[in-house]
Amino acid sequence: MELLEPNDPKVELLNRSAKYRQGLEEELKEISDRTERIITDALIIGGTLAVAYFVVRQFTASKRRKKRSQRLAIIKSQADGSEVNEEQESTGPGVMAQIGSAIATQAAVFLLDLAKQKLSEYIEEKLAEKADHHERS
Repeated sequence: MELLEPNDPKVELLNRSAKYRQGLEEELKEISDRTERIITDALIIGGTLAVAYFVVRQFTASKRRKKRSQRLAIIKSQADGSEVNEEQESTGPGVMAQIGSAIATQAAVFLLDLAKQKLSEYIEEKLAEKADHHERS
C-alpha cells in the first residue's frame, strides 16, 4: 500500500468520511434512544389505561348483572304468581359483589401505584441520562 502524504486529497476525503460516519452513527443512536423512550412510554401509558378500563368495566358489569338479575327475578315471580323476597336475594350476592368490588378496588389501587412508581423511576432515569448527555456535549 502506498504511503499517503498529509496534503493528499485521499487523506482529506478519508478523514471527512470518518467524521460523517461518526456523526451519522451518533444521530442513529439518538434516534433509536428516542424511539425506545417513546415506545416504552406508550407501553406504560397503554398498560395503565388498559388496567383502568378493565377495572371500571368490572365495576359497571357487576352493577348491570345485579340489575338484570333483579329484573329477571321480578319477571319470574310475576310469571309464577308468587312474591319474591327481594331483600333476601340482594343480601346474598350483594355481599359477595361488595367483597369482589373491594378486592378489585384494592388491586386497581395497587397496580396504579406500581405503574406510578415505575413511571417516576423511568422519568428520573431519562432525566439523568439527558443531563449526562448535555454535560458531555
